[in-house]
Amino acid sequence: MKKLTVFLLSVFSISGAFAEEQLVELSLPSMNCAVCPITIKKALEKVEGVHFVEVTYKTKLATVKFENTVTSIDDLISVTTNAGFPSTLKSEASND
Repeated sequence: MKKLTVFLLSVFSISGAFAEEQLVELSLPSMNCAVCPITIKKALEKVEGVHFVEVTYKTKLATVKFENTVTSIDDLISVTTNAGFPSTLKSEASND
């Protein structure tokens, strides 16, 4: 049992080493009111692996930091689209 516990801890430590946070900006051209960012932010914050969301009406952008081993850019785009705000990827960068 002790060997199994040590093995499992090793596996989880190694898999955690490969997790990578990613920072992306999504363009949301269909935002047309000051309440839209609240709706979009709430939708994105529900996504597993998302650690930070900022949505700005003035620039029509959402900045999202997420764990790319848990979710993907396509998932984020689907979430905004399902919330009524189709988005496209504006920029991305690794953020180790």
